[in-house]
Amino acid sequence: MDERILDDDELDELICSAEWMAPVDGDIVKLMRSDDVFTPEHISDEDVCRAPDAAYRCRQLVKYGLLSQLTVGMYDITDLGEQFLAGDVDPQDLEPDD
Repeated sequence: MDERILDDDELDELICSAEWMAPVDGDIVKLMRSDDVFTPEHISDEDVCRAPDAAYRCRQLVKYGLLSQLTVGMYDITDLGEQFLAGDVDPQDLEPDD
C-alpha cells in the first residue's frame, strides 16, 4: 500500500465525472485497501454510510470492476480499484459487467 493515492479533492472530482458513481464510492474503495475492512458492516462502522447502502454501493463497484466479491457480503479491492485510487483509471471509461 505504498502507492500514491489521490487526495480527497482529486478523488471527489474524479467521482463527480462519472454518472454511475456515488460520493461515498471513493471512501468505500479506500477503506477496502485495509486488511480489516471487507464487509458493508465494516464500512458502516467507519461512519461512511449505513450498511445496506454500503452493500448496494459495493455491488455497483463490483459491477464496474473496482471491487471483487470474495463471497456473499465480503469484498476486496481489485487492481483496477488500486489504479482508480492512483488516478490512473477514469471511471467514465468503465463499462458495467452485466
